[in-house]
Amino acid sequence: MTGYVAGLRRLVGSRPLILAGACTVVVDPEGRILLQRRSDDGTWGLPGGAVEIGETLEEAARREVGEEVGLTVGALALLHVFSGPEAYHRYPNGDEVYNVLAAFVTCDYTGVPRADGQEATAARFFDPADIPAELSLDRIVLRRFLDGMPGGAGSR
Repeated sequence: MTGYVAGLRRLVGSRPLILAGACTVVVDPEGRILLQRRSDDGTWGLPGGAVEIGETLEEAARREVGEEVGLTVGALALLHVFSGPEAYHRYPNGDEVYNVLAAFVTCDYTGVPRADGQEATAARFFDPADIPAELSLDRIVLRRFLDGMPGGAGSR
C-alpha cells in the first residue's frame, strides 16, 4: 500500500475510497498476456496499482510493472478508463475502493518477468485461451482487451 493510501486509511479506516490507479496488459511476441498471482487473495491479475502524489497515470503504470514483475516498459497505449460499480473492490482485510483505473497495453518491454514476493507470488505469460478463471478485478480489463482481439477471445 502506498504511503498516501496508508495515510488515508489511518483517517477513514476501511470505508470506501475513490482511488486513481493504472494497470498494464503486457503482451509478449507470441501474443501471450502477463499475469501475476496476487499474494493477498491468490487470484491472477495484471501488474498495477495506485497513482502516487504528483505521478502521471503512465508513470504509475511503468513503475508498477517494474516493482511487481521486474520489467522495464517503453511505449504504452491507453486501452480504456474503468470506473463506477464495475471497478469496486473489497480487499481481504476489508478495505473498500472504487477505482478510477487507466488500463494500458504494451508490447514494448525488456527483462524477464518475476514475482516481487510482496504483492505477487508468481508471474508468467498466458495464452489468451488459457487465462485462469481465478481473476482479480482485472477481469474487466482483460475482457475489454480480449474482446478487441480478432475473433473476440474475451467472450468469457
